[in-house]
Amino acid sequence: MRIAVSGGPYGNPYALQAFVDDARARSCERLFCLGDLGGFGADVNALWPILADNDVECVAGNYDVAIARGDTDCGCGYRDAKDNEYAQLIYDHTLATTSRDFAAWMGTLPTERRETIDGVDVHMVHGSTLALNDFWWESLPEEQHRLRAEASGADVVLCTHSGLPWQRQVDDTLVVNVGVLGKPANDGRQEVWYAILDLDGGRPTAELVPLSYDWQAQAASMRAAGLPEIFTETIETGWWTTCLEILPPRERSRGRFHLYRSTLPSGFQPADDGWGETTTGAMEGDRPVVPLFGTAYFPSRLWVYTNFHCNLACDYCAVASSPKAAPRTLPATDFHALVDEAVDARFTELYVTGGEPFLHPDIVGLLDYATTRLPTVVMTNAMLLRGRRAAGLTALAGRKLTVQTSLDGATPAAHDAHRGSGSWLRTLDGIRHLVDLGLPPRVALTETPDNTDEIPAVAALLAELGLPASHFAVRPLLRRGFSETGAEIGEDSSIPELTVTADGLHWHPAGADLATSPDLYLAPAGTPLAAGKELVTERFFTARLNDGSLPRPVHCAV
Repeated sequence: MRIAVSGGPYGNPYALQAFVDDARARSCERLFCLGDLGGFGADVNALWPILADNDVECVAGNYDVAIARGDTDCGCGYRDAKDNEYAQLIYDHTLATTSRDFAAWMGTLPTERRETIDGVDVHMVHGSTLALNDFWWESLPEEQHRLRAEASGADVVLCTHSGLPWQRQVDDTLVVNVGVLGKPANDGRQEVWYAILDLDGGRPTAELVPLSYDWQAQAASMRAAGLPEIFTETIETGWWTTCLEILPPRERSRGRFHLYRSTLPSGFQPADDGWGETTTGAMEGDRPVVPLFGTAYFPSRLWVYTNFHCNLACDYCAVASSPKAAPRTLPATDFHALVDEAVDARFTELYVTGGEPFLHPDIVGLLDYATTRLPTVVMTNAMLLRGRRAAGLTALAGRKLTVQTSLDGATPAAHDAHRGSGSWLRTLDGIRHLVDLGLPPRVALTETPDNTDEIPAVAALLAELGLPASHFAVRPLLRRGFSETGAEIGEDSSIPELTVTADGLHWHPAGADLATSPDLYLAPAGTPLAAGKELVTERFFTARLNDGSLPRPVHCAV
C-alpha cells in the first residue's frame, strides 16, 4: 500500500487541497495528517471540509489540543521570548477565529496513531515518541535519535512539529519527519513538503515530496486577515522570519535569517578598530530578523592567504610564518576564481595576507585583479616593495587598494626584538616609499608588555610621516602560532572572519595555519564560500548556545 502523510496545515487550505490532489494523483490509497491544523495562516475553518470530504485521517498536534481546550497558549515548546511572542500572536488569532464545532472535533483526535499496514508497524506522532511538542531535529546526536526510536520500536515512525522534512534509518526503524504544509521549509522555496510511504512487501520506503500550491492566494488571505507582514513574507520567500531561536545551529545555518534584531545584546559591540564600517546592509531596514553574515558578528570581509613563507620570522607570528615555512602558495588562477566567488557570495572587502604576500611571484597581478572587483587590503611588512615582484604597484594607487603594515615601536629596540634586527628601519623606509607612491599605508601595532608605553610615540612618528590618526590602530598579541603568550582566541571566544588558504577554509585569520591551529580549521580546499558561510554560522551558534552568550570580537590584523 502507498500512503501519503502530511504535517501541520497551519491554516493553509490551499496547500492542504494541493496535498490531497497530488497524493491521489500519485496513487496514494490513504491520506494522513499529523496535526497542528492552525498556527501560521489565517483561515483554519477552511481546512475542515477538505479533511472530511477527502477522508484525511488525523492525529492531534499540540495546537489542536490547545484550541480544543481553549488554552491560553499553543504549548508549542518554544523557550525564547521572541519565538513565544510571535507564537502567541498567531495562536490568539487562531483561537478567536476557529469555530467551536471544529475545535470540538479537534478534541476528539488521538495524539498518536499506531497500526500495522501491509505487515509494517507504523507509528504516527506529532512531535516525537517522547512528547507531543518535542522537536525531533535531524541534527540531534545519534543517541537522541536512538532514544526516540527505541521508545516506539515500530518499523516506521512518522513525525512533524519541527517543520523541516528529513528521513533516516535509526537501527531497525525508518524515521520520517514529513515536514509541514502550512509554510515552506526555510529553504528559499515557496513549495511545502509531505511524505509518501510505500509499504508493500513489508519493506517500507519513503519519499519526501515538494508540493507546489497557490501560495499567492495564501499570502493574500493572510494580508486580508491583518496578520503581520513577517508571516506573509515567509510564505512568499520560503525563508523563516519567526521561530528562529528554536532552531539548532545546523538547521539555523541553512536559512537566510539567523537572529532577532531585538535579541542582539547591546553590550556586544565590536571595538573601534580604526578602519571604519566593514559590514553589508544586513542590519538596515526594519525587518525584525537579520542574517548573521554582514553584521558585526560575522563581517563581510574575506581573508585570503596568498602564501605562508616570509622574509621575517617574528617570534609572535600567529600563523607560524618564517623563511622556512612551507610556502603553500595560492596559484593566480585559484585566486582570481576566489575573488569572483567572493563577489557572488556578497563579500564586500578582501584582505590579502600571508606570510609575506610580496613573496608571491604574481602579487601585483593578484592585487590588480582583486581591486577591479572589491575594495582590497594587502598586509605586508613593507620591506619588499621594490624590484621585480613589486613592479607595477604604482599603477594601483588610484584603485580601491589599501596597504597595511606593522610597526611595533617608536624605536628599533621594541620592534626588532620580535621581528629581527634591522627590520624597524626597513619598515620605516617601506612606509615612506608607500607614501611617495600615493599609497599611504595603514599601520598596526601589536601590543606587548615591552611596547605599551611607546604607543603614543608611534602615533606621533606616523603623523610626522604624513599618516592621519585614522591610519593607526593597536591590536592584541594572540597566543597562536609561534606565540606562547597573549590573548586566547577560539571559536567560542571570537567572532568569525572567514579565511581561505591553500589548505582550505578557516574560522579566523589568526588561526589560519593548519598545523598550529587545527581547531580553527573549517573545511578542505575547494569548499565553496557559500558552504563556508554556512559552516561558520553553524559553529557560531554552537559556541553561543553552549552558554547562551555570543562570542567576542578579536581584532587580530586590523
